[in-house]
Amino acid sequence: MAHPLLPVRWSVALGALALLLTGCAGDYIARTAGYRHAYEAYQYPPAIQGFGSEVKSGPQIDQLLALMDQGMVLHAAGKFEESIQVLAQADKLSERLDFTSVSEEAKVLLSSERERAYRGEDFEKLMISTLQALNYAQLGKDEDALVEVRRVNERMQRMINDEKKPYEQLAVARYLTGVLWEDQGHADDAFIDYDAANKLAGDLGSLAEPLVRLAKETGRDDAFRRLRKQYPWVQPQPLAKDEGQILVVLEAGKVPVKTNGSRSGGPKAEVIAVPVFRDRPWIRDSHVVLDGDANTAVRPTTVTSLEQVAKIHLDHRVDGLVARQFGALAIRTGAAVGVGQATGSEALGLITFLALSYVNQPDLRSWMSLPAEFQLARFRVPAGVHRLSVVAGGGAREIQVDVQPRRVTLIVLRSY
Repeated sequence: MAHPLLPVRWSVALGALALLLTGCAGDYIARTAGYRHAYEAYQYPPAIQGFGSEVKSGPQIDQLLALMDQGMVLHAAGKFEESIQVLAQADKLSERLDFTSVSEEAKVLLSSERERAYRGEDFEKLMISTLQALNYAQLGKDEDALVEVRRVNERMQRMINDEKKPYEQLAVARYLTGVLWEDQGHADDAFIDYDAANKLAGDLGSLAEPLVRLAKETGRDDAFRRLRKQYPWVQPQPLAKDEGQILVVLEAGKVPVKTNGSRSGGPKAEVIAVPVFRDRPWIRDSHVVLDGDANTAVRPTTVTSLEQVAKIHLDHRVDGLVARQFGALAIRTGAAVGVGQATGSEALGLITFLALSYVNQPDLRSWMSLPAEFQLARFRVPAGVHRLSVVAGGGAREIQVDVQPRRVTLIVLRSY
C-alpha cells in the first residue's frame, strides 16, 4: 500500500525502480575480503574454510570464483590433492558456463553486469590448468602434470589461431613443460619447450642454462650458436651422474584488482560502465640462497607477469563490453521515458535514468587470490639434502630439499 502522503504516480515509479534495483545485493569481493586477508597473512585454515562455505552456500553466479579461490588457497597451503579436486570442479564448471544463457543476458540488460554468472577471464581459465600442473608435479605425478601444461599450450594456440585473440602463450607453461620433459629424460622435447619459453620471455636470465646445455647435447648446432650469442656466460656442461637440479617456483605478489573506469575507482552513475585492472602494491624484492652460501644467491627471474597478462586479456574484451553497454543504455532510456510518461514528470524520468545508471556498475569480480608473477630460480647441485633460504614478500623461509641424481626437484612457494 502506498504511503498516504506519497502521490500514487510517485509510488508506482519508485516501486518499479525498487524492482530494477534488487540486482545490487550481494558483492562477492566485499563478502570474501576477510578470507583473502587471512590468505595473504598465511592463515590458510580460516581462508580455506571461508571459501569452502562460499562454494557450498554462496550465490550460484559466484560459484566459479569460489571454487577457484578455494583451489588456489589449498594449493598455497600445500594441500595439493585437495586443490586438484576443487580446481577440477572449477574447470568443469567453467566449460559449462561458456554456453551463454539468453535469459541471463536479458536480466543483465535490465540490471547490472554483476548479475551475470561469473565465467572467468581467458587467462584465469588457463591458470586453472597451470596450477593443476604444479599440483601434480609437487606430488611427483609428472605425466598428469604434462597433460595439464599441454592443455594450457593447446588452449592458447586455439585462442591465438582460431579465435584471433591478440595474446601470447604463457611462458611459464612452456618452461614447466620443458622441466617435466627434462626430468623424465626426454632431452629433445625438453629443448623444444625451453626454446619456446625463451622466445616468449625474451630473456630467461639464469634459467637459460638447461636450454643452452640441451641445444648442445641434442646436436642442434644452429640453435646452439644462436643461444651462445644470447647467453655468452652460460657454460653448457653436461650433468654429472651424481648431480641433480632444483627449480623454485615463486608465486609472488597479488594479481591486479578490477575497478571501474573512473579515476577514483569508486562507484558512480555510469552511462557506459566497463572495468579496468589496477595493480596492487606488494613487495617485489626476492632472492634464494643455497645452503647458506651468500655467493649462491639468485634473484628469481619473472617468466610470466599476470599483471600484464590480465590487462591484455581484459583490453581485448572491451569492445564487446561496450557493445553490451549500449544495449543496456537503450533499455534504461526506454524505462526512464516510460516512467516519465506514466507519471507525467520529466524530472522523475531523469531520476529513473540516473538511478538505473548508478545500478549499472561494471562487473568487478576476478580471481584475486592469484599471484602477480611467476618467478623461477634454478640450481645445479650434488645429489642429497640441501637447504634453501627464500626471502620474498617481506619474509624469509628455510626449506630442506632432497635432490635425486639426474632429476629436477620442483619447489612451489607462495608470497604476497
